Amino acid sequence: MKKYLLTIAAALVMISGCVKDDEFLSTDPKDLLTDDAVWKSPDLVLSVLADLYNRYPEQQTITNWAEFTNFDEAFPSESGQYWRTKQVDYPYDWWNLWDYGYIRDLNLFVQKCSAAKELAADVRARFVAEARLLRAAIYFEEVKRMGGVPLILEPMEYNFSGDPTYLQHARAKESEIYDFVISEMDSIKTVLPEDAGIKSRATKWLALAMQSRAALYAASIAKYGATTPSVSLPGGEVGISADKATAYYQTALGAAQQIIGSGKYSLYKKKAEDLEENFAALFYDKANNPEVIFAQDFKLKSGKTQEWTLVNQPWSSAEEQQGGRVNPSLNLALLYEKLDNTYSPFATNNGNDYIYYDDPKDIFAGRDARLGGTIILPGTKFKGVPLDIWAGVMYWKDGKYNTITGDNFGDLDSIPVAGAPKSSQVVGTDGPIDGLQFSAQTGFFVRKFMDPTVGSGQIGTRSDVWWVRYRYAEVLLNAAEAAFELGQPGLSSTYINQLRERAGFTTPLTEAQISFDRIVHERRVELAFEGHEMFDNKRWRLAHKVWNGENISANDVVSNIGKADKINTMIYGLWGYKIFNPGSPNNGKWVYRVVKPSNVTAAHRFNFGNYYSRIGSDILSNNPKLVKNPNN
Repeated sequence: MKKYLLTIAAALVMISGCVKDDEFLSTDPKDLLTDDAVWKSPDLVLSVLADLYNRYPEQQTITNWAEFTNFDEAFPSESGQYWRTKQVDYPYDWWNLWDYGYIRDLNLFVQKCSAAKELAADVRARFVAEARLLRAAIYFEEVKRMGGVPLILEPMEYNFSGDPTYLQHARAKESEIYDFVISEMDSIKTVLPEDAGIKSRATKWLALAMQSRAALYAASIAKYGATTPSVSLPGGEVGISADKATAYYQTALGAAQQIIGSGKYSLYKKKAEDLEENFAALFYDKANNPEVIFAQDFKLKSGKTQEWTLVNQPWSSAEEQQGGRVNPSLNLALLYEKLDNTYSPFATNNGNDYIYYDDPKDIFAGRDARLGGTIILPGTKFKGVPLDIWAGVMYWKDGKYNTITGDNFGDLDSIPVAGAPKSSQVVGTDGPIDGLQFSAQTGFFVRKFMDPTVGSGQIGTRSDVWWVRYRYAEVLLNAAEAAFELGQPGLSSTYINQLRERAGFTTPLTEAQISFDRIVHERRVELAFEGHEMFDNKRWRLAHKVWNGENISANDVVSNIGKADKINTMIYGLWGYKIFNPGSPNNGKWVYRVVKPSNVTAAHRFNFGNYYSRIGSDILSNNPKLVKNPNN
């Protein structure tokens, strides 16, 4: 075991001097060292820790764009990914996680670092606390997906006796894993630094944020799990007793309030003159960002970059001949309210005729600023270049509107009307073109986490925009949800209204307006494309209702907006058309239609067996003490 670190530290480095907290994950490999040498040097121990941070588990991230198109948030505009919109049942093992190799490496780190007496006591204590936080994080990720798992806190060694049974552990209760995460955060928070300027390493505030999130998950499973009694196991490996809900909600609220009361963080408001840009900038501005608590950082100079902008850039401003893969859905866009606090479909017709707009963006006017900060809308710009999103030309002929479009970006054609130019552009440079990959097949591109820097869409450069894992807005949402569930809607509205004020709302929600539907709604619009949607619906036991396998129509999509259990099984889009009708006051104006992309052929179904993922047959066969998850 002297050289076990050679296995776990693929990024083990020799570093001279101290490494800054925001740079230690971006260092380059230089050499490999023995176990004995590592534990004498804080810099070398830090390099091992960097590797453990880099293995932090994720489900949806900016380094794996396609995962954001599994549900109702977005359509995958890449031909190789269309299958995601053609599949009915979610596989039972799609988001499973059973990474005891990572857990073993964390246990080894805790053990060896704790014994590294040549390190200064305070340095050693911080390193151990960080590893314990990462260990709690992997257990949190596993319990979210699998339910209770074996809780192993010491590195196990095989004695080569031929009898491995002593290495086999039964699954802990689901509640016991959550309790472990919560208690670990209590134990380590006072050891970790309180510096809110640290964003890529663990701090006291990250420990509290993780505690708040974990307690909120446990609380809602305890409360809402009662609605799905078949999603449980008699030994408690799956399911949490309803009588535990209140205590968990109290813990979630208390942890969130410690962060709020500290004054260490605040909502990002650097660009108050443009609230849409302000919300977008929150995710790409890494300079003294007051909202970000913990992020996976990237650095151009070190070559540690990500390709979210490269694979999602609009075609009209693309720096490579690719992009546009994540097309946010109309389903998501409709959730963003009007600024008078009402839910309303985008106005496409008045019952007798289309509604005509002078500018493509006018249909989205007067909405929650988080809409334009999350989604690139028709009529806006990216990197200073106007987007060209429109699906075709509607021309007046024979007493009615007819439609002409193209098969490729910005196609030209002749409009079959007397007096029309011989050649006119008949479809936007960005689409939407049905079935054409990289075009805006829903009428939208994604904006969140997009990098406005020149070169970020180039293969040879890419982007160093960070992936934000925890931020202050979520802390406010956690506090709001816990307060509501504890019978304090007034306190809940106080937290929610802070987020809404930033988004441009001038009339605060009243205590009476706070409801479960409102709690769900606020998380969906604030945290879109941040990896929360599926896990939130799971913990609220809404997933089987939202993705119930039923086909939905265009009318269904624009109805019941703001209802937590609204069916969202199929992705729809909103396509704009340019009017060609010389002599009419509507000539040159824009109209819209609600459209379902042709590749959306199946209605997604989340079965009871998806609430807790399938444990692999190889894992079960190797450990007879494990019990299978229910319904799969």
